[in-house]
Amino acid sequence: MNTPSRNCALCPRLVALREECRAAEPDWFNAPVPSFGTLDAKLLVVGLAPGRNGANRTGRPFTGDYAGVLLYNTLVAKGFARGTYGERPDDGLTLVDCRITNAVRCLPPDNKPLPLEIRTCRQYLIDEINAMTKLKAIMALGRVAHESVVATLGGKQRHFPFAHGAAHHVTDHLTLFDSYHCSRYNTNTGRLTTEMFESVVQTIRERLG
Repeated sequence: MNTPSRNCALCPRLVALREECRAAEPDWFNAPVPSFGTLDAKLLVVGLAPGRNGANRTGRPFTGDYAGVLLYNTLVAKGFARGTYGERPDDGLTLVDCRITNAVRCLPPDNKPLPLEIRTCRQYLIDEINAMTKLKAIMALGRVAHESVVATLGGKQRHFPFAHGAAHHVTDHLTLFDSYHCSRYNTNTGRLTTEMFESVVQTIRERLG
């Protein structure tokens, strides 16, 4: 499976920010963040991109910032993970029939990757999905992740509009589930509640059995 190298140079703007982070925080991960979980999982969770003080610091998706608290606690509660989320990559948490990745693997300025950067990084998402031979469900966290997944699967965006709680049968064997991103902003503003997020994951749990 094709994965970005630690010094991936495909996106100049992201490379420049990475070098700034390496100079300011040399002990942080500061590189394209690899996926977490095994390739034989039935569920793939796709986020937007690493957070500066989260995955960019720790090297594990959704680890070290608020988004990971809601995500991992919910995955544990619904049987997609075991252990206790400790906001660090050595907390012993393991995923169960689940894998987590991002539409963009490198930290973007202001957490907002450009359309070109999303398209450039999509090659890795394509390879990842193709390598997951038992994949039955994808949960997209936010509109950008949703649109990147739809493009990856060769679908037309107008046929699969993003909506929290929506389930799209993109292929005969693969369903795309939508959720608002589990960011602190979304939860603080009430756009996404714990109950709303848990409901989406519970639906996936019931669908997969």
